[in-house]
Amino acid sequence: MQLETYISDLLYRYECVIIPQFGAFLTQAVSAKVHESTNAFYPPKKVLSFNEQLKQNDGLLAKYIADVEKIPYETAVVKLSKKTKALKSYLAEGETLTFKNIGDLVLTNEGKITFTPSYHLNYLTDAFGLSQFVSPSISREVYKEEVEAIEKVVPLTITPEKRKSKPYLKYAAIALIALTIGSFTASNYYVNQIEQHNLLAQEEANKAIENKVQEATFIIDNPLPAVTLNVTKQTGNFHIVAGAFRFEENCDKKLNQLKGLGYSARKIGENRYGLHQVIYSSYETRAEAQKALYDIRTNENKDAWLLVKKLD
Repeated sequence: MQLETYISDLLYRYECVIIPQFGAFLTQAVSAKVHESTNAFYPPKKVLSFNEQLKQNDGLLAKYIADVEKIPYETAVVKLSKKTKALKSYLAEGETLTFKNIGDLVLTNEGKITFTPSYHLNYLTDAFGLSQFVSPSISREVYKEEVEAIEKVVPLTITPEKRKSKPYLKYAAIALIALTIGSFTASNYYVNQIEQHNLLAQEEANKAIENKVQEATFIIDNPLPAVTLNVTKQTGNFHIVAGAFRFEENCDKKLNQLKGLGYSARKIGENRYGLHQVIYSSYETRAEAQKALYDIRTNENKDAWLLVKKLD
């Protein structure tokens, strides 16, 4: 039984996954964070924890195992019970239980189970495709404080310079202003004339086009026979996601690649982070989708995941 795989699948969609008579894995969504000293940016995610007090069978894990393995629910409960006994015996012998992409469980000397989560997967589907990155620190220079410090040491004194009066400069300035105003007025007049000309030319062109359209007669002597295309529309609320891309051209490349492999792939739009998503296919039932997901993870893409959503 691939217990860790089943639990991992359920953690994407549920906040609590209970292993009957053993304990429960819990998830809690946390916001994106920035580390002040390293300038590292961390995307939003689900933080994993373990509570050994939650042991009552809620039927979620057993029903999921029954759907995926196509066995009766009662048989799944029996298999799960045997697996739980084996896990308890391993812990009692001092072994560390490692659940892939989930974390490690260890039994302490006091008889309590401690959990160390794994950070290889982000179970928050809204953050799919987002990764950690480090931004260089920004150096800011405060010039005002430096100038004030200089002025305290070396005060600045401005002495107006005496100049002889030159009347002809006054007349030259007046002439320059008059020329500038005249040039500006002429420029505006020229621009207005060009705009009026363009409007008239456009109106004449539109009238000519309308006359040509009214005079045109379209006669088809041998019309082509009608062609009926049968297009199968994908339905279902269970979708296997192949990837999410920040640039739509990368999404289109992935779409063409999947269609070349024979999948009924399509784009389903952007998620809340602006990433373009493409799926392998959609399915009516969870069992069909889980079987296809298992085959794709085994043979094609280990990072594919199941999205449960009603698409428009």
